Amino acid sequence: MLFNSLPFLAFLALFFGIWPLVKHKNTSKWLWICCMSAVFYGWWDWRFLFLLFFTGAIDYFTGKFILKFPRQKKFWLWLSLTTNLLSLVIFKYSGWLASIIDNGFATFNIHISFKSWIPEFTLILPVGISFYTFNSMSYTIDLYRGKTKPAENILHFFAFISFFPHLVAGPIIRAKDILQQLTKPIQTNSVQIFHGIRICIWGLFQKMVLADNIAVLVNDQFNHVGEHSDSAQWWICMLAFAFQIYFDFNGYSTIARGIAKLCGIHFRLNFNQPYFAHSFQNFWQRWHISLSSFFRDYVYISLGGNRKGRLRTNLNLWITMLLSGIWHGANFTFVVWGALHALYLSIERFIIKQRLIINNKPVKTLFNFFLIFIPVLVAWTFFRAKDIHEAFYIIQCLFSFNFELSLKELLISNAVFWLIIGIANEYILFNKFKLIHSKSPIFQAVLICFLIALIIYFRGPEQQFIYFQF
Repeated sequence: MLFNSLPFLAFLALFFGIWPLVKHKNTSKWLWICCMSAVFYGWWDWRFLFLLFFTGAIDYFTGKFILKFPRQKKFWLWLSLTTNLLSLVIFKYSGWLASIIDNGFATFNIHISFKSWIPEFTLILPVGISFYTFNSMSYTIDLYRGKTKPAENILHFFAFISFFPHLVAGPIIRAKDILQQLTKPIQTNSVQIFHGIRICIWGLFQKMVLADNIAVLVNDQFNHVGEHSDSAQWWICMLAFAFQIYFDFNGYSTIARGIAKLCGIHFRLNFNQPYFAHSFQNFWQRWHISLSSFFRDYVYISLGGNRKGRLRTNLNLWITMLLSGIWHGANFTFVVWGALHALYLSIERFIIKQRLIINNKPVKTLFNFFLIFIPVLVAWTFFRAKDIHEAFYIIQCLFSFNFELSLKELLISNAVFWLIIGIANEYILFNKFKLIHSKSPIFQAVLICFLIALIIYFRGPEQQFIYFQF
C-alpha cells in the first residue's frame, strides 16, 4: 500500500475515523495501531506478518530477560541480535551469498548450484525488513545499555515497532524516542492537525511531482545504458538521480512525519539539506539521519569509535560504511558505494589532520561543491547501477569527456533541470524565503492549495518508493 495511492487514502480515513475514540486509553490505542499496521503491512504479502511478529516477540521477551536476569543479559542481547540478523541474512542475502559461492566454485570448473537449494519463499524480500529489524534491535540494545525503559506490555512494544508510517521505509526510530510518547495522553489540536496535513502534502509533492517526474529521465537512461556514451548525458542523468533519490526518500520520510504528527507523535527529522554539506562527515549528518546515527551509535562507537588511535579509527569507519552499504542491498554495487564513502571520509580526516583548510568563503564554497557534491554523484552511480559492469561503464562515460550533445541542447537541459530544482528545493522553500514556515494562515492555505494542484495536474507516472527495495 503506497502512500501515494487511493487505497492508502481509504486506509487513513478508516484509521483516523476511529483514532479519536481510542487515543485516550493506552491499551485500545496500542491495539488499534497494531491491527491497522497489520492491515497496512499485509497489503503486500500477509505471510510476512508472521516474520514481523516472530522477530518482534523474540526481542520483547529477550528484553524482559535482560532486565530479569542481569548476569546473563549479554546472552539475551546476543539472542536478540542473532535472530534479527539471521532473518536479514536468510531473506535478504541468502540468494546473493549462494550466487557468490556458486561463482567461486565455477572458477575452478566445479558446477554446484547452492542457489537452487534455497527455498523459494526466502528469495522474496519482505518489504521493510531492514527497517523494522533495526527498530526492534534498538530496543534490546538500549535496554542492555540502560538507555530506555521497557515496554509496559507486548501490545505497547508491537505498537512501537509496527507503527505503519515508519514500518516499510523508515525513518528508523529508537525505542527511547517512541515508547514513552505512546504512553502519554494524545492531545492534538487544530493547529497540530493543520501542520500534519501540510507536512504530508509537502512530502507528496516531493515524491509525486519532483521525484516521479525526474524518474522518467533517469529510468530511460538506465534502461538503455549501452546506447548512451555521451558524458554530458550521464552527468545530467546522475545529477537528476541525486535529486530523484533525495526527493523520493525525503518525500516518504516527510509523509511519515506528517502522519505521525496527526497521531500526536513526533518523529525526528531524517534529512537536512544534505547536498549543502560542507564535508563528507557533514553529509552523513544530514543524509538519512536515522540510519547514519544508528550505525554511528551501535556499530562505530561500539567498535571503539575514534578512541583507539588513527589506524583503529579508520578501520572502524571502513567497517561501519561497508556494513551501511551492504545494508542497502545484496549487490557488490552497494559494497563499492559504501567503500567509496569510507574512502572519502578517510581522506577528509587526513586533510583535517594536516590542517589543509581553506578559509576564504567563496573559494571554500566552490571547493566544497567540487570536492563534496561531485564525489557523491560519482558514488550514486554504483548505488543506481544494476551491477558492477554497468557502473564502471557509466563511470568510464562520465570521465571520457565525449560530448555528443550540441551546446544548445546541453544548455537547455541544464537550464530546465536547474529551474525545476531551484524552484522546488527545500533550501528556498524552508530557509531563504521561509515559505513553509510562514505564520500567515492565508498564505499557508494558498500554498497548500497550490501544492495540491501541482500534485493533481503535474504528477509523474506512479513509481514505487526507492527505499522499499531495502
